[in-house]
Amino acid sequence: MEKKTPIYDRHVELKGRMVPFAGYMLPVQYETGVITEHNAVRNTCGLFDVSHMGQIVIQGSDALENMNMLLTNSFTNMSDGRARYSPMCNPEGGTIDDLIVFRISKDKYLLGVNAANRDKDFDWIKGNVKGNVEVIDISDDIAQVALQGPNSYDILRKLTNNIPEKYYSFLENVAIDGINCFVSKTGYTGELGYEISCSKEDGVRLWNLLLDTGRDFGLIPCGLGARDTLRLEAGMPLYGHELSEDISPLEASLDFAVKMDKEDFIGKEGIRKKGANRRRVGLRITGRGIARENCDVFVDGKKVGLTTSGTHSPTLGYPIAMALVDKDHTETGTEVVVSVRGREIPAVICDLPFYTRVK
Repeated sequence: MEKKTPIYDRHVELKGRMVPFAGYMLPVQYETGVITEHNAVRNTCGLFDVSHMGQIVIQGSDALENMNMLLTNSFTNMSDGRARYSPMCNPEGGTIDDLIVFRISKDKYLLGVNAANRDKDFDWIKGNVKGNVEVIDISDDIAQVALQGPNSYDILRKLTNNIPEKYYSFLENVAIDGINCFVSKTGYTGELGYEISCSKEDGVRLWNLLLDTGRDFGLIPCGLGARDTLRLEAGMPLYGHELSEDISPLEASLDFAVKMDKEDFIGKEGIRKKGANRRRVGLRITGRGIARENCDVFVDGKKVGLTTSGTHSPTLGYPIAMALVDKDHTETGTEVVVSVRGREIPAVICDLPFYTRVK
């Protein structure tokens, strides 16, 4: 049976269409609809309930050593108050999860993990840490919302002067109308935005406060549908689509987060053996139709890949998709054909991301 986030009842009051997702009941959209919600994030601001995401603390004098062994990225030169993206791999080089690490101190880290992988991640971490280290799952005690869009700073500024300045940075103990919050300058939309955590008891009050404060700035509640179209336009991978235990971070074109020059980490040898004979690319659909996931991709009649996600882009006005394609056919401008339910739809390989915020 699916869980409910601390803000569930408020979504129902706001007439959110609730659906099961990653073990939770969450709004896929509100009466406004996915397109309106998507455009609000691109042009004004949107508010998402992301309380389903997992939060795991790793702490102790050996925390840093364990972080570097568990994850593909490096955390040796990371400063307090900064965040860093990283995959976490199995010994064969496949991806157990992709997550964001928040460094609270040299001896304490907070990991934001995908909701569907929370239990798997916790068990994997517990089973692989060594030395003086403690692993704690705090997910059930936390409510989290994502305030995303060009007006997000102005809305937050109405409530606090204590706002993280740099992308992928955070501040602890931020008082928002008396609510103790953890505020990070992060998001999954490709826009300026913040993710704000608080105790589950304060979740509804924080949600209502942000919506009320942001009303004059065009803020509206948004659901999973817009979250997916936004992240796809921004070229961000989704676990279970662009990443899995059979897909390595290098195949998913996440080279920047894989430090093969580290002395060692779980999956290093597996990644090396696996190689990167296929790569994640963007596809602009030039024909009529939308390519979703698991559609074969062809070049000159030869199958060269498989789509992993696809949608019609509200911002760009045409269909887009991501795909894993043989490395010899990944050059930008390569013309391909995507097989969609027996129909051959032309497309062209393009750079990721599809959309970049104008600064």
